[in-house]
Amino acid sequence: MVALIVLFLSGLISLFLAFAKKPWMVLSTAIAGLVAGGISLFTEYHYGYQLVGYEGLKFDQFAVFYGLIGILFTLLIILSGYSSFKQNLNHTGDYIALLLFSLTGALCMLAFTDMFMFFLGLEILSIPIYVMAGSKKEDNRSTEAALKYFLTGSFATGILLFGIAWIYGGTGSFRLDEIQTFIESNANHQPMVYLGLLFLLAAFLFKVGAAPFHFWSPDVYDGSPSIVTGYMAAVVKLGAFGAFMKIFGMTFGGLHDFWAPAMMGLAMLTMFVGNLSALRQNRFKRLLAYSSITHVGYALLTLIVQSDESAFNLWAYLFSYGFSTIALITVALIVNDSEDRIESFRGLIRRNPFTGFVAILALLSLAGVPPLMGFFGKYLVFAEAISSQPLLVVIAIINSGIGIYYYLRVVILMLQKQDANAPQTPRHSVPALQFVVLIVCAIALMFGGNMLIF
Repeated sequence: MVALIVLFLSGLISLFLAFAKKPWMVLSTAIAGLVAGGISLFTEYHYGYQLVGYEGLKFDQFAVFYGLIGILFTLLIILSGYSSFKQNLNHTGDYIALLLFSLTGALCMLAFTDMFMFFLGLEILSIPIYVMAGSKKEDNRSTEAALKYFLTGSFATGILLFGIAWIYGGTGSFRLDEIQTFIESNANHQPMVYLGLLFLLAAFLFKVGAAPFHFWSPDVYDGSPSIVTGYMAAVVKLGAFGAFMKIFGMTFGGLHDFWAPAMMGLAMLTMFVGNLSALRQNRFKRLLAYSSITHVGYALLTLIVQSDESAFNLWAYLFSYGFSTIALITVALIVNDSEDRIESFRGLIRRNPFTGFVAILALLSLAGVPPLMGFFGKYLVFAEAISSQPLLVVIAIINSGIGIYYYLRVVILMLQKQDANAPQTPRHSVPALQFVVLIVCAIALMFGGNMLIF
């Protein structure tokens, strides 16, 4: 709980410091707030203290491990986008404050113990993203992204509330432990519980961008500022999947036979839709959007299998995916192509060897090429599922093979020389903070897999 207060206050202070027109002050406040939030999150779990009389949030091992990664990802995203923030002094504090507020909501979604706090966390997470997605007022794509994200998000929220209402009507409680006890002790469940569960499933699939509820994702990823795209892909996914695991993997685990078949079919559909759509993309962030949809399909395997290792394997998968995405978003910021063309990456390894090297690492990690961290993340998920869902794993492996094609397409472009007749793209200098982010991501992608396995 202390971590939430620290992060929220850091966001407020960042807003006030923005009036000083000194971005370094805002950045320093954000870094200090994130570090303090991470420390307080760990100590709160380690020493077991919490606010007396309030039981809506509980930072157990699950919430702490997921939350610490969310804080780390947010820190890397802020460092990566700092050079972009400096170009518009009037909005540096706004961006950073909104990111910190949204992170506060993500932590609530990881630590909630009742449906009310889950809904509150979801709204705190989402509303700042609606604002940031449309922050490029001169770009029609940004306005379109904000509008689509707001409308689809509002629709998903309505479905979610409808589901929560049905669950409450069937169980008589909003608390997760009481709902779980009711389900485990009642062989003949209320029809309202099943109906509410279907609404919850649809709402979650909207939020994580699974097919056929994925239609908002490509346009929102493409039109939003790159920093917002990176945050949605890394931190928002982390919070949404963490809540997904708490509700379906834990609270409604007793109804696994009811919801798992539907999720299996949607996981397969999500993999194929994401991969086949990514094959024909010419814009980099749209490629990342469809890639993200595919990875949602892989991550759903951990929910379908429902074993003792599911929560850790999902964490490991999101951990590896987050570093790859943040690295690629940072590279996109360095390349700085206003049209966001994949073609703009041609010859990157020659123009900026280090940036190109990290980009190749990230793409190969997303493809699941050993010995990079993305391979170990997929290995843990597939190894867990192979005994109970062999067909699903085979389909996932086939889709991984399809994905290699469009990742290698970008890698090959980076290794090629620029066309002599085309306008020559200048060499890119890497700001110091973005260089630090790329270093951290490269180390994680190369050596993080050993940590996941051992």
